[in-house]
Amino acid sequence: CIRDSLRLVPLVSAERIFISGVNSATIVGAMTEKSVVYLLDDEPSMLQALSRLLRMHDFTVRAFESVAEFFEFERDGAPACLVLDMAMPDLDGLEVQQRLAETHDTIPILFLTGRGDIPISVRAMKAGAEDFLTKPVDGEELVRAVNSALESARAKRAAEEEVAELRKRLDQLTPRQREVFEYVIAGKMNKNIAAELGTGEQNVKIHRRRVMRKMGVKSLAELVRSAERLGIEPAA
Repeated sequence: CIRDSLRLVPLVSAERIFISGVNSATIVGAMTEKSVVYLLDDEPSMLQALSRLLRMHDFTVRAFESVAEFFEFERDGAPACLVLDMAMPDLDGLEVQQRLAETHDTIPILFLTGRGDIPISVRAMKAGAEDFLTKPVDGEELVRAVNSALESARAKRAAEEEVAELRKRLDQLTPRQREVFEYVIAGKMNKNIAAELGTGEQNVKIHRRRVMRKMGVKSLAELVRSAERLGIEPAA
């Protein structure tokens, strides 16, 4: 029965939330930014129980009984995670995970399964699953896992936004500045870059300063890190 599958956490106010093994500030902090927990389970009573538990802890929840419903729903850009039943009737959990990966959807996934299937859990984790929980699901464990997954989602979004900003800065470089950029991150000296490009060393110095300014960095180390984030290879 559902009560056996889900041990609920007592309801307490947001100001006094504390779960064994979890810092209350972390949980309250997770509520300060809009985030969504998506539930995908073909068992209505389980969806209702999970939804009730998570809403008790101030999570925004959207529940789906079918894979088709979930994929048809247009999600916004809010940090989110997916609590996914492994034994869905149309596509199983691993197939849902694969379909999301094929569309480059990086939503963190928490798998729920009715049995402790180690080979399946290993496959899910290797494919990037955030966690793998076995029913009966402990309420405290689920809340902790959801908070961790949402933190991962926020970190991924921050990283994506950082790369997008770097990409905008990169697009401001002229073709010559881009060439200088690639030589600089290769560790080349100005005089060597000038020789490679067939220009004067003073011109290289000017381009180098403009590259640093446009990329918003103050040191070679920062420029190299930016290049790594953007996937730019140093000049040979």
